[in-house]
Amino acid sequence: MENKKPTTVEEYIEQLPEPAQSIHKKVRSILKSVVPSATEGLKWGQPVFESETILFAYAAHKSHLTFVPTGPALKPFEKELEAYTTKKDSVQFPYNKPLPESLIQKIAEFRKEDVEERGAKWKY
Repeated sequence: MENKKPTTVEEYIEQLPEPAQSIHKKVRSILKSVVPSATEGLKWGQPVFESETILFAYAAHKSHLTFVPTGPALKPFEKELEAYTTKKDSVQFPYNKPLPESLIQKIAEFRKEDVEERGAKWKY
């Protein structure tokens, strides 16, 4: 059976094995609750939420989910993110550890506010 490239966020998540699938569904739910009117889609082969600009993206990897809200949105949460691998614009949440749901929500809310109130744009 051939592995076809997903064309929707639903297809992207449904093709993932467990526990990745459940974790991605949870992250998607959290992000939707923060930006219910944002448009969802796939860019660069990964799910994104957009309004005036891309708000955030997330992606599946073998052992973790990468959440990409941009570097400035992660900066205020550096202390809370010390237990996770971070890069310039992203943070990795391992599948074998509890998902920090409230932290993800706080970061997403900060990013939304950054875009809506300060006009921040996506810099990927």
